[in-house]
Amino acid sequence: MPYCAKCGALVEGSFCAQCGTPAGGGTLPPRPLPSASGLADNVASALCYAVPIITGVLFLVLEPYNRNRTVRFHAFQALFLGLAWFLVTIVVTILLSAIHLEFFSPLVEVAFVVLWIYMIVTTYQGKTTVLPVIGPLAQQQAGTI
Repeated sequence: MPYCAKCGALVEGSFCAQCGTPAGGGTLPPRPLPSASGLADNVASALCYAVPIITGVLFLVLEPYNRNRTVRFHAFQALFLGLAWFLVTIVVTILLSAIHLEFFSPLVEVAFVVLWIYMIVTTYQGKTTVLPVIGPLAQQQAGTI
């Protein structure tokens, strides 16, 4: 009779009844299961932010993802983030150039780039960050409220 390599209990069958380790003694950590399309939810959600407007719309129309509420939420939030980035940049640039403070314009861009990277990283880690103003709109559109 084989013994479990992890806990030393007697193994009857293909898994240890004590700790669930496979009978072969392999103790590999569990991996996130991919969805039917081959991408795990955290990967698909993080990819929504890659090119916010384009990938947001793409994940909203692709068949396996448009039914997943988590991916839909991140797709809508990425879409709204991209639109906000575009509109805020234009408005701030116009306003700052009107009062001759154009040199502050890049600070807005840097802030959006930092937010964009933060959203990609935290979403890939499986955390859900609801951004102010656009987050509740994304939740409403995705049906997660």
